[in-house]
Amino acid sequence: MVKFPFRVLPKRSLGVDIGTWAIRIVELSEWKGRIRLENYGEIKTLLLSEKPFKMFKRSALLLPAHRTGESLKELLKKAGVKSKGVSFSIPDFSTFFTAIDFPSMGKKELEDAVRYEARRHIPLPLSEVVLDWQLINKKVPPEKEKKEGKEGKEGKVRVLLVAVPKEVIGQYQGTAEAAQLELFSLEAEVFSLIRALRGDLAKISALIEIGAQSTTVSIIEGEELKTTHSFDVSGNELTQTLSRSLEIGYEEAEVLKKIKGIKSEGSVKEVLMPLIDLILTETKRVLENFVKEEERKVEKLILAGGTALLPGLKEYFSKQLGKEIILANPFKEFFYPAILEETLKDIGPTFAIATGIAKRALE
Repeated sequence: MVKFPFRVLPKRSLGVDIGTWAIRIVELSEWKGRIRLENYGEIKTLLLSEKPFKMFKRSALLLPAHRTGESLKELLKKAGVKSKGVSFSIPDFSTFFTAIDFPSMGKKELEDAVRYEARRHIPLPLSEVVLDWQLINKKVPPEKEKKEGKEGKEGKVRVLLVAVPKEVIGQYQGTAEAAQLELFSLEAEVFSLIRALRGDLAKISALIEIGAQSTTVSIIEGEELKTTHSFDVSGNELTQTLSRSLEIGYEEAEVLKKIKGIKSEGSVKEVLMPLIDLILTETKRVLENFVKEEERKVEKLILAGGTALLPGLKEYFSKQLGKEIILANPFKEFFYPAILEETLKDIGPTFAIATGIAKRALE
């Protein structure tokens, strides 16, 4: 028998999405360029009732790192996760995004200009945030270039500014420590979502992520984030409104929402539609602003987040926006047992963010 001095094991990664309603995990492995789904799982939390950190509000309650870490540790044990390192996604409502136009200048000058402008746009002292930025290559259609003149457009650059409070970063560090994991990376969840859905993106796509705490609409060109907008109308508000209107408990309202949705006429649809239309109105506004500014149309719409599975929502949005809409399916390019295919397709919109941050460590 031949004895080998060592055995090369597949590379593994663990992505964790800590939401306001649940913690979701995805563990992936890679061997010779092939990615395999090793584990996925979800555990409900009580974070929703505590209204954890809202964007840049000092008075907001912080993520209870120790308790969250213990819950995560329990979930990893039950799922049989082997990875010892972890990457977390950071909710969009805990980060700050803005796009700023600058005159063309050198790299050092641009860095100084970005920091100067950041003081005007970010509602916290720069000493209290981790700041990052990237250039957005703003392509101008030929007809618009003629109107504005080449010289005027070539003299401008656009920067996407991203800031995360250090206090929020500390929460995730504490969670990793409590779960006895090594923290590898943190990433704003919109970037995790883009990576997870890379195979479905068109030249210009819109990602509509309706989570428990907020809804985020992002415009993507290729794989580059052009603009993103978050607002508070969310799955949680849908459930709370249903609970109050029908005078039933929160849990019962949540179940009723998931079963009935807006697919058929009745009291549930009647209560939910005003909020659904608010989400639709905000989505239309983001799309229309992009068309007005760029003079290009969004080619593809993708729904993600737990509320994306609301019965009748995809069809309603498709009709109102005049475009076909697909549900996020981040698992479709992985290897996994065939028996899981339908299950993974059903939970895809919910696990898209955790999948995207897990993929980051394999790249």
